[in-house]
Amino acid sequence: MGCLVTAAILTAPGVAHAADNLPPRQPLVQDLQTGTKACATGEQKAYVSEPPTLRAVLYDPEEDNQPAQANLVSGEFEAWWTDADGAEQRRTYTTSETLSGTRQLWRMPEDVPANTVVSWHVRAKDGTAASAWSSEGDGSHCEFVYDDVSPEKAVVTSPDYPEDQWQDGVGVYGSFTMDSPSDDVAQYVYSFLGGPQLTARPAELGGPVTIRHLPLKTRPDQLSVRAIDRSGRSSTTTTYGFLVKSGRAPVAHWTLADAAGSTAAAAETGPAAGAGSGVTFGASAPRGTALPSVASLDGSSHAFLTPAASAVDIGRTFAVSAWARPAQTDRNMAVAGQDAGDSAAFELGLRTRDEGPVWSFTVGGVRITGGTPETGEWAHLLGLYDKETGRAQLYVNGHEVGTSTEATPAETAGAFQIGRSRNGDGYRDRWHGEIGDVRAYDRVVAPAEITELAYRRPTLLGHWSLETATGGVSPEQSGKAPLTLGPGASIHRGPDGSCLPELDPDCPFVPYPLVGDGHLQLDGETGYAASESAVVDTSDSFTVGVVVRLADAEPAAPMTVLSQAGEHTDAFKVRYDPSIHSWQLVMPQRDEAGAPEVVAAQIEAADGGEGQGHRLAVVYDDATDRIKLYLDGYTNADATATLPNGWHSSGALQIGRAKAGDGWGEYLRGDVDEVQAYAGALGDGDIGRLGWGTDPCLC
Repeated sequence: MGCLVTAAILTAPGVAHAADNLPPRQPLVQDLQTGTKACATGEQKAYVSEPPTLRAVLYDPEEDNQPAQANLVSGEFEAWWTDADGAEQRRTYTTSETLSGTRQLWRMPEDVPANTVVSWHVRAKDGTAASAWSSEGDGSHCEFVYDDVSPEKAVVTSPDYPEDQWQDGVGVYGSFTMDSPSDDVAQYVYSFLGGPQLTARPAELGGPVTIRHLPLKTRPDQLSVRAIDRSGRSSTTTTYGFLVKSGRAPVAHWTLADAAGSTAAAAETGPAAGAGSGVTFGASAPRGTALPSVASLDGSSHAFLTPAASAVDIGRTFAVSAWARPAQTDRNMAVAGQDAGDSAAFELGLRTRDEGPVWSFTVGGVRITGGTPETGEWAHLLGLYDKETGRAQLYVNGHEVGTSTEATPAETAGAFQIGRSRNGDGYRDRWHGEIGDVRAYDRVVAPAEITELAYRRPTLLGHWSLETATGGVSPEQSGKAPLTLGPGASIHRGPDGSCLPELDPDCPFVPYPLVGDGHLQLDGETGYAASESAVVDTSDSFTVGVVVRLADAEPAAPMTVLSQAGEHTDAFKVRYDPSIHSWQLVMPQRDEAGAPEVVAAQIEAADGGEGQGHRLAVVYDDATDRIKLYLDGYTNADATATLPNGWHSSGALQIGRAKAGDGWGEYLRGDVDEVQAYAGALGDGDIGRLGWGTDPCLC
């Protein structure tokens, strides 16, 4: 207490206090700490790596007849131990007075012996009276051991990935055992190359720990480990290097690219798959893949392929993948699966719901769904069951969809099926559409591998460098359909080198082209260039790039640099809107005048006829239903939007104008160069190389 009151002294066992002053409260064990560890004794006592700071929260009763700010207490700490000669040693320390409820500290002296059990307790004092010791009554003293020796470094072994040896491989789990010779190791802190730092604890103090690791990349890898003892001391780092091979090939693989008239699908690996009479080979494969052709199934009871044998062990990790294009989406259909008695052990396919069709992967009665199947649209599907985690996952077009879910496969293994699913004594969910490149794996397929399996290489449809024009026609680089120049459009050529303006005052100044030896110049009134017919299929993934420079710093109205129209409106257009100082990608949701539009935008000031212009690119990825507008190789959240269903446009590609009612409008005043069009969605890395006079997918 800050104020003392003279009164008769009352007595209590071991405590004296004034009549108007209650003694401080007995410190509670839960309010005591050894360093940062809770007060404990016996097997639970604290182990520390240095002489600790003892901590206690002490209280003076609020019933004292004093202002709250006057309730001051100090702490009296006492510690004791038995030294090497068997003599008891004691140390005491009294803190300064602080407010009731404040943490009191005692930094233990440096002469605290190592590897010795040290006990301590504390009591509170208010200048008149003292509380009971924290160890009295129902309380307890605290114990700790100061450990001044770090553990020995861990030894790492692995039967699956021996040190410095190439081993199989990506997607295959391996065991790694960490063991330190020290008997007081409480945990191991470890990390694999490029991965997070993790912690593993042995079942018994000082025991070994075995972890499981899934390599996801083909490369030299390493495991770094530190042993941590119960005091928190760390060993030096052990580095265990091992070499990871690429993921092993599928255990079964049918491209389904067999010759027309074949009655069975030859296997890249595994047995051939016999085909029912409802299967026709020689159908068109998904563009941009290495498949020359695929199989078409008519949805009848004869539309199936099977090797009449199991492809995977469903009691272990497995994956199945395929390219699939449904001819209808209004009923359940199976792409691939495997029998389990009179049911399906797993099924990869299409399911119908009230809100629309979805892709699905079913394992042991558990179904994961995601992605939106569209009639006549290709999708790459991969279903994965990981025995180690007990979870199933579904990937559509290289992206995980739905939510990974715990699943338990059936125990019975039956025949692998393509295009149908087992149901009782027969089959159901017959596939109607195309299927190709069916694969079955006995391992995890890594995310990078899934992306590669689903990748469709964009195809160059046209590259117009706009450096020359003969008879009002500017050629395509490889001889494909040219662009026809309208009135108000011309090709600007750079200096011919006959004179130098900086040396000859009579030499006229001629601006250099945006890229290469020339560019298209448009007058903003009637100038444009157009292809003979549609260039990109706007209902499928496409990419169009252009270099553009606006002639005005403050254009009076919106101007379009690229568009391709349908019957009533543009399927897409890239324009500059001066009212919001932005480049915009505009894609109407339907071929109707006034249809709702999806817009992606990039803010940028108009050029005013100066500089090297900007490299714009529009990307529509039908697999993910995303549109993106890139400005100088970059995009952002505002320049990305969702377009669930692109529609097919039959109009020609327009440079410098857009559809306006029954005619044309939004004519561009400025310069245009390097128009490039692709079937397929270019990735971020390739987009950055557009507009420099090269074709990124062909370099």
